[in-house]
Amino acid sequence: MLTQNLLVTNCYRWSLLGLLFVFSSCASYKHIPYFQDVDRSKITSEALNFTSPVIQPEDQLSINISSLTPETSAIFDNNIQVNVNNSGTPIFGYFVNQNGEITLPLIKTLKVSGMTTTQLSEVLVKKLVVSLKEPTVTVRILNFKVSVLGDVMRPNVYTVNAERITITDALSLAGDLNITADRQNVLLVTERNGVKEFIPIDLTSKEIFKSSYYYLTNNDLVYVQPARLKVSTIETQGSRNAALFVSAITAMITLAYLVFHK
Repeated sequence: MLTQNLLVTNCYRWSLLGLLFVFSSCASYKHIPYFQDVDRSKITSEALNFTSPVIQPEDQLSINISSLTPETSAIFDNNIQVNVNNSGTPIFGYFVNQNGEITLPLIKTLKVSGMTTTQLSEVLVKKLVVSLKEPTVTVRILNFKVSVLGDVMRPNVYTVNAERITITDALSLAGDLNITADRQNVLLVTERNGVKEFIPIDLTSKEIFKSSYYYLTNNDLVYVQPARLKVSTIETQGSRNAALFVSAITAMITLAYLVFHK
């Protein structure tokens, strides 16, 4: 009789451990959803905090200049410089040197670092109006890129065709965070006003939308920290295995009861 009771007791213990495993796995889910503190019962709004990115040394600029004197403005097309990016693809544009300067026909050397593309366009129009009739200038950063590393689906360096990209855009380009990623411990490495900054980001909170770092700048790095406890298959394989384990233990308890209580 003592052996019977001991067997049943051990079966109950294993069953309890299995149930605890299931509940602990389910509890880990609370760390997975994004923006958990958003009030979904009503429409809310936040002011945008976007600021145009500024030109930095080693940027590659596309500068398109046209005017009512096309034979003069054409000299800018003939002086476009050519560089090659890491993939071997040619990049056409004006290179910003380490001093933050570019060299243009008619203007020669011009300090451009620290300006936005809009500001540079306005400066060029003012300088070119003495040589060109009604000049128009469009400036764009050609090598705007962000890096996404860590526990994401597709870590990589992503070239951006626009000057406006958010941290959520960058993570989407990388295929989103893996289920094992620590959403409360994302790190943004950025350089602003000549200072390297390391910014912790919590993706489970809506506060990221209010941050001045929500919009990324050229050459920003987003690093996603893996979670300490890998919850790789919380909703799938882990829970399925745990459920099978509990079912097996329950069957053993039932069998033991039937055998020893005949």
